[in-house]
Amino acid sequence: MSEETTAPKKEKIPRQKMPEQDPKVRSRNFQEVPHGYTPELAQKEAERCIQCKDPRCKQGCPVEIDIPGFIKLIKEGDFEGAIRKLWEKNSLPAVCGRVCPQEVQCEGLCIVGKKDEPVAIGNLERFAADYQRMHGRDVLPPKADPTGKKVAVVGSGPAGLTVAGDLILKGHDVTIFEALHAPGGVLVYGIPEFRLPKEIVFSECNFLERLGVKVELSQVVGRSETVDELLETYDAVFLGVGAGLPVFLKVPGEHFIGVYSANEYLTRANLMKAYDFPNYDTPLVRGKNVATFGGGNVAMDSARTALRLGADHSYIIYRRSHAELPARAAEVHHAEEEGVEFLLLSNPLRFLGNDDGFLTAVECLRMELGEPDASGRRRPVPVPGSEFIVDIDTAVISIGSGANPLLTQSTPGLSLNKWGYIVADPKTGKTMKPRVWAGGDIVTGSATVILAMGAGRLASNSIHDFLTYGW
Repeated sequence: MSEETTAPKKEKIPRQKMPEQDPKVRSRNFQEVPHGYTPELAQKEAERCIQCKDPRCKQGCPVEIDIPGFIKLIKEGDFEGAIRKLWEKNSLPAVCGRVCPQEVQCEGLCIVGKKDEPVAIGNLERFAADYQRMHGRDVLPPKADPTGKKVAVVGSGPAGLTVAGDLILKGHDVTIFEALHAPGGVLVYGIPEFRLPKEIVFSECNFLERLGVKVELSQVVGRSETVDELLETYDAVFLGVGAGLPVFLKVPGEHFIGVYSANEYLTRANLMKAYDFPNYDTPLVRGKNVATFGGGNVAMDSARTALRLGADHSYIIYRRSHAELPARAAEVHHAEEEGVEFLLLSNPLRFLGNDDGFLTAVECLRMELGEPDASGRRRPVPVPGSEFIVDIDTAVISIGSGANPLLTQSTPGLSLNKWGYIVADPKTGKTMKPRVWAGGDIVTGSATVILAMGAGRLASNSIHDFLTYGW
């Protein structure tokens, strides 16, 4: 009788954790939290991808990256091939690998994740981009022959950069007009250095300039020149100006010194480098007791920034519970690790200040959860007589942002909705004004980087069709 033999069972590979700074150390510096994968870790994680014939992960990506394709190339050690595969659909892979909500998009649909942790698609995308930047050859994707057509892109945030990157590769002449003194839009003024280093954003912008995109800085379209004036020179205009108008709580005391919108607080700290004092002498209250109001990613960025600026206590004050926090789970986790204190089921009633006009405290009311509202989250209901005081010297309001009317008020022919956002076809980005497209937060309101990029992709396809075929 022959001895029975069995094939050895293949050992299951766990999801590879990305090395990162110790929470106690990183909470006091602005260096990036995760260190990124080594080539060995990246290849090991890439082995976990089962190369589905019908990849659902790709369906979850707003810009339709060939995810199994670039992961397979990483597994094989062809890192240059991996970045080229990413560039086919995404001009900003180093950014997306860091800030996209992969857990609810590509990774959320990963088949491996049905029985195990999903493949770390975002970490692998970041690895491919970082490896190319640090070790790769000076390679660029191929460009089509020049068409002679000119496109103006207003705003250099994720939507505008995507449009510029797509259209320059298709042979069109592209110029970006940016209101600030550095390109990147919300990527540089809104997202802190420890989550998205500015050198990464500038490297991605430089990549587009190497492709031939021209960038005009400190150009406030709507003031320096109008959209109609751009249309005299350009064949098409894309509006990707974001939604940068601050929204406040509308409670008494918001006039006290030390109350900021998250937009201003993060712009001063990030783009204007208030964190790097005295090299940059940007005015910013460096509070010892800082409260951030809101529960999204921007709120987490603000609260974590406050710690790095020297706060003894950095609070998140949010009117719902932990389960309803809209921020990415990873951002909440990092905030908790670093020592951010969460005052949940708490709603601000008024700010208190001293005779000199400085903020000293906030009065809040405790809440409890009732029935779900239109968003599907349980509605917060006040608990009568539960008022309490929190001593603070700085407040950051992070409850969203609105449409800045600077451009829209100077552009006749645009159709706006009741919130002041531009009305555009969701499938093409076309506005009611001929030869003008729009996308990103100025159309949808505040959303994610990758959704803005997805809108840019749809608009760039439509602009290309118009420039090529006249429709």
